[in-house]
Amino acid sequence: MEAKLIWQSRSPTVSSSRRADKRQCRLVHSVLARPLENLVTERLRLKKLKPADSKAGSSVHNDSWFDLLAINYLSQSLQAATGVKSMSSGYESLVETTAMMSKRFNTKTQQKLVVKALDSAIPKFILDMASSFPLLIRTLLPQSQFTREYFAAFTTVFFAWLIGPSEVRESEFDGRREKNVVYVKKCRFLEQSNCAGMCINLCKMPSQAFIKDSLGMPVNMVPNFDDMSCEMIFGQEPPASIDDPALKQPCYKLCKANQMHTVKSSGQCI
Repeated sequence: MEAKLIWQSRSPTVSSSRRADKRQCRLVHSVLARPLENLVTERLRLKKLKPADSKAGSSVHNDSWFDLLAINYLSQSLQAATGVKSMSSGYESLVETTAMMSKRFNTKTQQKLVVKALDSAIPKFILDMASSFPLLIRTLLPQSQFTREYFAAFTTVFFAWLIGPSEVRESEFDGRREKNVVYVKKCRFLEQSNCAGMCINLCKMPSQAFIKDSLGMPVNMVPNFDDMSCEMIFGQEPPASIDDPALKQPCYKLCKANQMHTVKSSGQCI
């Protein structure tokens, strides 16, 4: 009897305590819970911030369908000319392909292969016409202020996908001012490759040779490895390799090509 009475006397207390605990738990949950709308908004905010945080300081390029078409076409042309293969797409594929080229071939071969790829990127009938009549383009477009300024304007409009945003600037040519310089604020290829050697051997040298030999227009490309800008001066002959300051530039410490292969002890991968 006593045990029964004790149990009965304790039972309401235990029961009421449990109910109180449940009420307390429900109260805590109601305080900690967040509206679904707030959760969705927060996730969207974090999603927008993530790309910027992960690539702080790097340029952002919003490639159009035409840009991607041109990038992939050039990348495929380089792969066909060299035999290397990249599984990536877009500009990453182009940088990956050229990085493998810098690892596999010497500097002279790299330059020749880029020229070969540029040749394949131009319609065949134009190449046949140019090879049959080597002076045809020079005759149709002799070097003048108009052609120099035309090349500069054409480059800024149609090659932003390759070099990044650029603008036409003036320089003094034969005692007069003309708009024959393309200024690239931050070269996309140099920024993505982060390699002075790739800039020299896979862009500057072959591009200078191709534009002069195929189109009859001398051009001097002057990269600035401090801020990654570049000037393309149409109508100006580039200096000899032994005198070109760009070819004496040591590579970056974080050079991507350096991470793939051994470079000279001087730090140059040129």
